[in-house]
Amino acid sequence: MTQNDITTKLISLAAERFQQEASTLSAADDLFDRLGIDSYQALELLSDVENAFNVEVPDYELQGVHTFAALAEVIGRRL
Repeated sequence: MTQNDITTKLISLAAERFQQEASTLSAADDLFDRLGIDSYQALELLSDVENAFNVEVPDYELQGVHTFAALAEVIGRRL
């Protein structure tokens, strides 16, 4: 799975969970600002992501991760 594939899937998951149009989201978007979510909602999204990609992402790998692209990079290392 390419980085672009991972990012596209992440955007799709986030759009579905937070009732957004996937076409309005981009890899460079800040997850919190663009989706208008708090840390609890980010954890819910992370749970969706872990289930969708069948990976487990430790908390320490998420420090400083704010964009779809950065999250895709973390997921890519786990696949």
